[in-house]
Formats: sequence, C-alpha cells, structure tokens
Amino acid sequence: MSSRLHTDAQRTVWISDVHLGSRSCRASLLLDFLRRTRCDVLYLVGDIIDLESLRRDFFWPESHNEVLRAILQKSFDGTRVIYIPGNHDHDIRRFAGAMLGNIEVASEVIHTTAEGRRLLVLHGDRFDCVVRGQGLGVRIGAHACRTLLELNRFVHWLHDISGRPYWSLAQHVKSRFGFVRRYVERFQNATLGAAREAGVDGVVCGHIHKAELATVDGLLYCNDGDWVESCTALVEDRTGRLALVAWRPPVTAVAASVSLSVTVVHRKPLAARLRRQVTAPTRIFRARRMRRAAARGAGAKAGPPPA
Repeated sequence: MSSRLHTDAQRTVWISDVHLGSRSCRASLLLDFLRRTRCDVLYLVGDIIDLESLRRDFFWPESHNEVLRAILQKSFDGTRVIYIPGNHDHDIRRFAGAMLGNIEVASEVIHTTAEGRRLLVLHGDRFDCVVRGQGLGVRIGAHACRTLLELNRFVHWLHDISGRPYWSLAQHVKSRFGFVRRYVERFQNATLGAAREAGVDGVVCGHIHKAELATVDGLLYCNDGDWVESCTALVEDRTGRLALVAWRPPVTAVAASVSLSVTVVHRKPLAARLRRQVTAPTRIFRARRMRRAAARGAGAKAGPPPA
C-alpha cells in the first residue's frame, strides 16, 4: 500500500465511505488528497454523504462543503465523476441512471481497465443479510463499533494538536479480533460471488471500511477502504496497474492545503444557511395565518352588518 504525498495523473480513482455530515469524517485529509490528485475518472463508491447521521444530528462544517466543491470542480474540469450510492446515502439511488449536474448516478457499473480487465463496481451493502446475520450479537457489535469510532475521533484530535501523523485506533483494534477477520472474509466471498455471476474479472467495493487488494481464485478483490478510519483510495495508473493509496501526509502539509478555505471563506456554515432559508418563509406564512385568524375573530365579534 502506497503512501505517496504527491500522486501523478491517474487514469481512475475510487473512493468510498467518506461520511460527510458525520463527526467521524476525516474531511481535511480527503480534501488534501483531492487537491493533489488528478484523474480521468473518479468513482464515488457509496456513503459519500451520511444522510442517516444528518437525520440524527445535523453536523456540516465548512470543510465538508469544501470536499463537495472539490469534487464538483473536478467534474467541471473534465473528470468523469460516477456516483454509486451506498446504504448511508441510499436516498440518492432513486436517481440511478440520471445526471446530477455533471455527475453520473448509477446503482453499479462495470469498469474496464487499461489492461482490459472488467471490474464490477458496487458499494457492497446488498450483501449485509448474508454476511452480518441477525440477533443480539449483531446489535452489540454495532454499538461497540460506534463507541470505537468515538474513541478514534479523540485519538485523531490528540495527534492533530501534537503534530503527529495520522494513525487509526479503530483499524488497529479491529485487526486484532478474529470475528472481524471472519466477517471481512464472508464479505469478500459474497462480493466475489457477484463478480463471478456477472462474468467479470473482479470487483471494486467499499462498505466495510477495510482496504484490501488481493487475487482470490483467479478473481481480483479491490476494497478502496474509507475516509473515517483507514483514509485510503484505490487508483489505476495509465498502464492499468491497480494500487491502494493510504493518505498519510504530514500535519503541516494538510494544514497548508486547507488553509485557503479556513482563512478566506467567511460564510456561515451550511446548516445555519439551510435553517435560515427554511425558517424565514415559515415565519412569514405563520404571521399571515395569525393576521387572517385575528381578522376573522374581529369580524365574528362585531356581528352581522345592520339591515
């Protein structure tokens, strides 16, 4: 797995599980990656915007706006951007087959590399019923994962203020448990089974926040990871060679990359602007209704006009 600070122009880049709108999103690292990386095709392989988290707790700092602007700017500059929604942004699946501006939306696609290999690109959440199962153990595990991500945020904060490079507590802890490895293996087998049924040479997916690039029984398994824990992307160079990039720039480099958005942009956060746009018309309509009701009440008290 590469950790280059500057990437050359790539043929294709895959990223997933960004979770914009979640407090666990590492938006500054992703923004630095997007600004330093050029590509012909950019795949957004699901869970880019965490709509579920936004419904529970509306969180949208300016850095998340900057990530969306960077992606949109790439689409305007000639990069083909393909959005494959996941389980946290599943509401966007209704637009599959349509264009959102310059961005294509699809449920899944088949990508052909420069070497001629055909890869099925999907998020991977449709295999949850196969690999996760049901019961109390699943719910306990989900709660433990959320708690671990909260601790992960605290570790990130400590590393940021001390100037230390990025390190994921969540990835370190999960790698030491056998049941996590078995879950990853079941997910890998399920996605490769889908690739085998589609008659392609491999699969590119996300969903489980575990970056991996491996050949299994003659099929290529590519998981591009996430931007919550591992901060990784899958890239294809001009020759068709695939590689995983773990983005680990020095803290000073990340600060320099995002300083422009911090020092120049003084707009209110998106959350405040949305609330203002929604609540202002509501107040106007409410005031009108109150005036009409008061007028009707005054008319009723006055009684009918004299004959």
